Amino acid sequence: MTTEAIPPAPADTGDVTAAPVLRQQVLVLYLASSALDSHVVGWSRYDGTGRTSPTTGDSDEPPYESGVAALQDGWRLFQAAQLIPPYPGHEYDVSFLKHEFFFERVVDVRARTGS
Repeated sequence: MTTEAIPPAPADTGDVTAAPVLRQQVLVLYLASSALDSHVVGWSRYDGTGRTSPTTGDSDEPPYESGVAALQDGWRLFQAAQLIPPYPGHEYDVSFLKHEFFFERVVDVRARTGS
């Protein structure tokens, strides 16, 4: 596999005909079960646009009720947690949140509207 350097984004010159400057936003939802329509029990957000700086615990309400709601709002699912059965005798151990789903959306940082 070869890698190629990604050039830096061009400076915003105010030219509306210039190519969009795209950045990724990532949303991690931890769901109550492996079903994408189950309710959200934990979440993290990351904003590659620099427009916001979300932090852990910055909201008491999840950004979406379920993974399906995030899909309906335009987020793209790109990774779901691997389903691994508990080791016998450890079915009720408390550990990490197992049902982790990663979503992304790509936004144009030149656009002046909210994301």
